Amino acid sequence: MKKYIETAPKQVTAVLVSLATPKQPMAKAKEYLDELSLLCETLAIQPVHTFIQHLERPNPKTFIGKGKLEEIQAFVKAQQVDQVIFDDELAPSQARNLEKALERPVVDRNAIILAIFAMRAQTRQAKIQVELAQYQYLLPRLTKMWGHLSRQQGGVSGMRGPGEKELETDRRIVQDKISLLRKKLETINQQGITQRKDRQDLVRVTLVGYTNVGKSTLMHVLSKSDAYIEDKLFATITSTVRRVVINNIAYLLTDTVGFIRKLPHSLIESFKSTLDEIREADILLHVIDVSHPACEEHIQVVQTTLQEIGADHIPTILVFNKVDQLADQPLADHASIVYPEVLRQKYAIPFGHQAVFISAKENLNMAELREVLYQQVLAKHLLIYPHYLTSDQQ
Repeated sequence: MKKYIETAPKQVTAVLVSLATPKQPMAKAKEYLDELSLLCETLAIQPVHTFIQHLERPNPKTFIGKGKLEEIQAFVKAQQVDQVIFDDELAPSQARNLEKALERPVVDRNAIILAIFAMRAQTRQAKIQVELAQYQYLLPRLTKMWGHLSRQQGGVSGMRGPGEKELETDRRIVQDKISLLRKKLETINQQGITQRKDRQDLVRVTLVGYTNVGKSTLMHVLSKSDAYIEDKLFATITSTVRRVVINNIAYLLTDTVGFIRKLPHSLIESFKSTLDEIREADILLHVIDVSHPACEEHIQVVQTTLQEIGADHIPTILVFNKVDQLADQPLADHASIVYPEVLRQKYAIPFGHQAVFISAKENLNMAELREVLYQQVLAKHLLIYPHYLTSDQQ
């Protein structure tokens, strides 16, 4: 009897490429590549090498210079690397030129993020949102798919070749698909608006923050629910709503998709209804990984995104999470005392925000967070129910 030995599928390998420019210095380019590496690992892609080139600006034809392109070309051929991933968005023409030169699939950061969102999508709404974003990303890149046919024109002068006809047909198909998906999303969005109106008698508290900062863990601790928790980028991409009671006052706690640097605009547009949960919140809990080396930039990314979606006016509590990990970071002396106060002075006080330093995982300072949150929920609750009496007033 024959024995069949199952072998694991070969892991996809990739090299990562970035530019160091006056606007993006070398240290920042390396940091972004570290994040891109984590994104790749989420998709089971193994980065085997990184390339960074100093340029004043991206090459309009190939993004990188000729010498660096030849260096990458030699490496991927010698090491038999499967694909090449760029940390910045590539123009369709740049991707075509790079694939021709490297003879490997070439993708950019946006494509990686879209693939992760597609993998994480569980609900019908999330699947439609991601599919819409993917088609919007695909539309300007269709030419690359039919490049091999465009060379078969021939025939009568002025007549279009089969590649051009196929391309035109595909564009119509994709545009029709985008239109259909938008209609489906609009129907779902209207249902969401109705659901949110039905919840207007409760104060709405929404968790926001960079991806993988511990929002789901905090959601679990505050609501004592079975919220999905996983230590991965974009572990959850759909809104989760829980009813929570604090000192006899009920409020709604919502977890939302995490933000990230260089988030594709098509995703922001597609996830409009999810972002509405943020825009229509009464209170925001901005969760921050205080132990992350790029903590301050993460704060700025979230603040900028909130401003872009019109949610920067909402009362906010800055929740600096993972304080238990501060001692492991190479910060200045007495970092556990000095650094939090610096963050409070820089990001909380000037904007009128309150700041709390916690560890949701280790249950540190959670009583302080609950008290700060309770005072803000109570203030909003009294606007809805002016005659409500607290236990102290009764």
